[in-house]
Amino acid sequence: MTDPPGALPSERAAEPILHADLDAFYASVEALKDPALAGKPVIVGGIGGRGVVSSASYEARAYGVRSAMPTVRARRLCPNGIFLPPDFEAYQAHSNRFREVLLAHTPLVEPISLDEAFLDVGGASMLFGTPRAIAARIRAEVAREVGVTCSVGVAPTKFVAKLASDLCKPDGELVVSADGVLAFLEPLPVGRLWGVGEKTGEVLSRMGVRTIGDLAATPEPILARLLGEQHARHLSQLSHGIDARDVVPYEAPKSVGHEETFDHDLDDDETLLRELLALSGRVASRLRADGYQARTATLKVRLSTFTTLTRSKTLAEATDVGADLYQTVSELYRNLPGERHRVRLLGVQASGLVPAGAEQLVLLRGERWGDVERAVDRIEHRFGRGATTPASLLDRTRRPRPDPAPGFPGPEASL
Repeated sequence: MTDPPGALPSERAAEPILHADLDAFYASVEALKDPALAGKPVIVGGIGGRGVVSSASYEARAYGVRSAMPTVRARRLCPNGIFLPPDFEAYQAHSNRFREVLLAHTPLVEPISLDEAFLDVGGASMLFGTPRAIAARIRAEVAREVGVTCSVGVAPTKFVAKLASDLCKPDGELVVSADGVLAFLEPLPVGRLWGVGEKTGEVLSRMGVRTIGDLAATPEPILARLLGEQHARHLSQLSHGIDARDVVPYEAPKSVGHEETFDHDLDDDETLLRELLALSGRVASRLRADGYQARTATLKVRLSTFTTLTRSKTLAEATDVGADLYQTVSELYRNLPGERHRVRLLGVQASGLVPAGAEQLVLLRGERWGDVERAVDRIEHRFGRGATTPASLLDRTRRPRPDPAPGFPGPEASL
């Protein structure tokens, strides 16, 4: 076996992990849709009073706007910002092209979200050269095929590759060699380590541990007394650049969900049930698009007091029909105990996913609701989201589309 031109065996073997991350993805796609937005402070997310920022262009970030920031605060920081609701259909389409570019280089691609993934390119050197060369090739192809910029970190491990891509944004490329890992990690803030949140950071700061190098120099038994043995071992290993996790190719999702935070708290049961109907329809549509049926339906209700209630029920048969999901979650809603306060957020989740197979016979007036909803899918695919809707939702207050949420409990997020 011969090396490709310019490939050193040590480099090829030592840095096989790439982390590819699209830059300001949602905002970048919005600029592709409307070129007049290019170079402007674009902020994507919930545009209501309780919304949060999903993505901000680098022009908006210059004002201090960041993802997960309340939209109200983002408006104060960037009064001239262009605030847009998310368009997940467009983001998914561009994400699919991104995934195709990655898979053209290696089958070992582990998606993390719509806009980032890990790759193991250790077996791709005969075709494409060194990991550095593959990173450059991917960035060029993403720019050409997807239309947005991509930053890529190259390193011996997933953890270091992720850090490298973060530090070379936007539109950058950073290679951390195997013998340069410790020098790369040592000066970085300890908060860069996976597993160091606000509370752990405070504990470490009181010990005088402020950088990853400080943590690496701290004996593990001392850390264990303050953080627990398992947590201390995890952080100590990361601080020395040790991360034994492999790149795991795509795994089937465990659940599909949608949830919506309302601009104003709701307390009318009829209105809330209509919202559950709309959410059930969105979840079912996504199940059908992905080729799954669900065995369990879950209701999530967050009250105005920020108390979160979740209730689940296993279905008699797996389903991808919104009417079935709604029947279950509406029953769960009606059976919530005690006097309910005003509702801040509703969510519907489908779990226990199985590949779609034999169709179930759910009859209503001689028609199968599954067939009806699949016909709606075809109409919306041709004419756009919202081209058709149940009559009971015609007077529903128009709100931004609910964000996809991977599971309950947890913060609103998108897959």
